[in-house]
Amino acid sequence: MAIVDALSAAPGGRRRLRLRSPVTLEPLGTIEVASADEVHAAVERARKAQTAWGETSFHERGERLRRALRVLLARSDEFVAAIAAETGKPRVEILAGEIAPACDAIEYWTRRAERVLADRVVPLHLRKRTRLRIRHRPLGVVGILTPGTSPLRRAIDATVQALAAGNGVVLKPSQTTPGSGRLVEELFRGANLPEGLVACVVGDTDTGRALVGAGVDRIAFTGAARAGREVAEACGRALVPCSVDVAGKGALVVCADADLERAATGAVRGAFANAGQGGRSIQRVWAVGAVADELVRRVVAQTAALRQGGDGEADVGPLLHEEALAVVEQHVADALARGARALAGGRRNPGWAGLFWEPTVLVDADASMLVMRDDTPGPLLAIERVRDEAEAIARANASGPGLDATVWTRDRVRGRALAASLATASVVLNGAPLPDGLLEAPLGGAKHSGVGWVHGDLGLRGFCRVQSIVEDRFGAAIDWASFPYDRRKALWLERMMRIVWGTPLGRWLS
Repeated sequence: MAIVDALSAAPGGRRRLRLRSPVTLEPLGTIEVASADEVHAAVERARKAQTAWGETSFHERGERLRRALRVLLARSDEFVAAIAAETGKPRVEILAGEIAPACDAIEYWTRRAERVLADRVVPLHLRKRTRLRIRHRPLGVVGILTPGTSPLRRAIDATVQALAAGNGVVLKPSQTTPGSGRLVEELFRGANLPEGLVACVVGDTDTGRALVGAGVDRIAFTGAARAGREVAEACGRALVPCSVDVAGKGALVVCADADLERAATGAVRGAFANAGQGGRSIQRVWAVGAVADELVRRVVAQTAALRQGGDGEADVGPLLHEEALAVVEQHVADALARGARALAGGRRNPGWAGLFWEPTVLVDADASMLVMRDDTPGPLLAIERVRDEAEAIARANASGPGLDATVWTRDRVRGRALAASLATASVVLNGAPLPDGLLEAPLGGAKHSGVGWVHGDLGLRGFCRVQSIVEDRFGAAIDWASFPYDRRKALWLERMMRIVWGTPLGRWLS
């Protein structure tokens, strides 16, 4: 992730930010922060373009949006280079974790939108004369705020859903990855969408606040918990719908009958992919005592084989920014002071000038340590030994947010039961956590990991205004509860209630 330094205002009073490489700490250039007026202007341009876009058919929207997929495939090398420069991610990780999921999101949501959002006629259980039609209409303009940890995937995923539903979009990328955000705007401009329908505004937290307060019709936020709370509070005051997806500090439970080599592989991948900075990274492991030592041995061996660096060919890249490095250092120091042991890593990588923290494995962890309670924005895996699976579930449910968990066991029936007892939004059985789950699976926050839904039919419908249309099937009819009121009508209603809800036949008919 590019490191950001504030600079003096440019001529004319515009604030500037200087970007530095997280790999070498060398300058990457500067950006000018979009003012509140510029953010408001971008929202108004998107609103004007959305009026016609919202009236197009799902088929036409899909055809035009799939042009963006062709543009992305044609310019993939350029996108990879831009993300690598700002984040230091390995090339394979960019392709597998950014480009491929972005392509999949464009194809999936454009194909799925009509089926999910088409008008539906719903039969009514009592009012047989009437018919209910449910319509999903565009909200208007959606403000999207994305993290630097996944600068392309998260931006395109939310943007395509909003556009497929008929909305306009104003995207505010992380201040550490403004170039990646601008590429998203260029991508849809290259697809010849209406001018202004998709806009990117770059800047810092003040820019994000300006977008939240610019009169948009929905906010989709992914990022840190503190910023997510601020966004949710602002949307609540304005009665603007929002989804807030924040870091989940994933949990991994290893049962006594688990395939330990696969479990170790899942733990290492879940903890150290994206340098441990993904919102769904695995950071805590509870292993049943009978297998804990062997699991630790395999995890440490796999961790030792990881290559760290910023040349594009390594396995683990640098951290987001200096603040993230400081948090990781604090959490590790706290754990070691409380009795944990570092069997791998545990320090800043001395071989690189940038923001590299060695992939770290801590054992003898417990609930008193920060690493078991708070999100650690870096490559760290803390392992605690427990008596049995019941204790592992209790420890996982008692600690921190509840976004994701992974359970390893050979007994699938028991695994499903354990998954159901976890207070998390999603659970993976016998597999490494997916970066953002599955597009088909609705993901919502649990405990303190967010509000609203992303993905699945629920997530797509969240970009719409639901309208209920009720009509009489056979022409106008006088309602039996209409004026004037009299004793005869009251007696008739009482008899009807006793028949409908007081007899088996009435209940069946209703």
